Amino acid sequence: MLDRIAVRRRFARAAPRYAGAARLEAEVGARMLERLDYVKLDPARVLEAGCGPAREAAALAERYPGAALVLLDVALPMLRIAQPARSMLARLFSTKARFAVCADVERLPFASGSIGLAWSNMALHWTVEPARAIGELQRVLAPGGLLMFSTLGPDSLKELRAAAGATRVHQFADMHDVGDLLVTAGFADPVMDAERLSVTYPAADALFADLRASGQTCALARRVRSLTGRGFFARLRDALEAGRSEARLAITFEVVYGHAWKPLAPSRASDGRAIVRFERQRPRGA
Repeated sequence: MLDRIAVRRRFARAAPRYAGAARLEAEVGARMLERLDYVKLDPARVLEAGCGPAREAAALAERYPGAALVLLDVALPMLRIAQPARSMLARLFSTKARFAVCADVERLPFASGSIGLAWSNMALHWTVEPARAIGELQRVLAPGGLLMFSTLGPDSLKELRAAAGATRVHQFADMHDVGDLLVTAGFADPVMDAERLSVTYPAADALFADLRASGQTCALARRVRSLTGRGFFARLRDALEAGRSEARLAITFEVVYGHAWKPLAPSRASDGRAIVRFERQRPRGA
């Protein structure tokens, strides 16, 4: 389980450098946008949950020009980059409805059924309770609304995990488990798939620098909290370099993609019980 406060602090500190260091997130966001080409949707409101610097916001606004865009992140400094301060005149004469909200995906401050498209790029694996986050996204979606997301799968950072130990590197949920969470939350027709990407670095220090700059360092609740000495990093660096198979160090990321629809009619009651509908059959000839 993750430490909620540590997650917020890490991304708040990383906000000025995040866009330059989180190149994987940028690539995955571009691939998610391509997947929208096959979706017919006309949302009144689009929620970018865990938006960071909101790199996909402009593309989403262009694709859905009539929709209000809501940017949400747990780290306020990220939102200041995503939604820079504007003058009163700029706000009055802007034709684009765009709002920034600092909140946790697990506690969305929106009315039920108020969002047409919930978009989340590489953010769900940073939630403390992913089931609760998915349940909240289902709640705020309007009937017929779409959730589209990406997250990390269990093979991500396997080279770093083998070298540093499981207590220092996050574990990530399996694609099938995430799909089960979608069904449990009441989503219909979930579609899941995954791909493995290899990101190469000239040396282990370049990997460490990217992880620090993007705020993606260990935030486990049971993480080692004592100061880590130079000896540990020297051993970690040597272990990673020993696994190098080519001129550059290759690190694996398993990217899980998913999308699911909120049914037009609810499948579960507010207390979690399943709703079963029976239709009376008409007599023949009636």
